Amino acid sequence: NKKRILLIDDERDLVQTVTFQLEAAGYEVISAYDGQEGLEKVAKDKPDLILLDIMMPGIDGFEVLRRLRNELATESMPVIMFTAKGDSSSIFKAQDLGSTSYIMKPFDQEELLKVVKRYI
Repeated sequence: NKKRILLIDDERDLVQTVTFQLEAAGYEVISAYDGQEGLEKVAKDKPDLILLDIMMPGIDGFEVLRRLRNELATESMPVIMFTAKGDSSSIFKAQDLGSTSYIMKPFDQEELLKVVKRYI
C-alpha cells in the first residue's frame, strides 16, 4: 500500500519534477496548483503527508495550513512547507501555525526524500 503525498505548488515545473522524484521513490503523488484546489484534494484523497508552498496566488500556504490545523481530520497530518532561501520570518510563521517541517527552495532530491521519509 503506497503512501500518498499531496503536493500543493503553483510552479508547474517544480510539481512535475518533484512528482517524478517521489513516484520513483515509491510514493503515490497527487498535485494541486493552488490553495483552494489543495484543500479540496486533502478532503477527497486523504493524503499521508502534504508538501505545501507558501507563496501562491489566492489562498497562500499559510492560510491552507491554518485551515488544516483547525480541522479535526487534518490537525495532526504532516505538512512540510516550501519556503524561499533565507526567509526566516516565513519559517517562524509556518512553525507558529503548526507546520511539521520545512524545506528551503531550491532543494535537492536527497534532501526532499530525507524529509519526506522522516514524517511518513
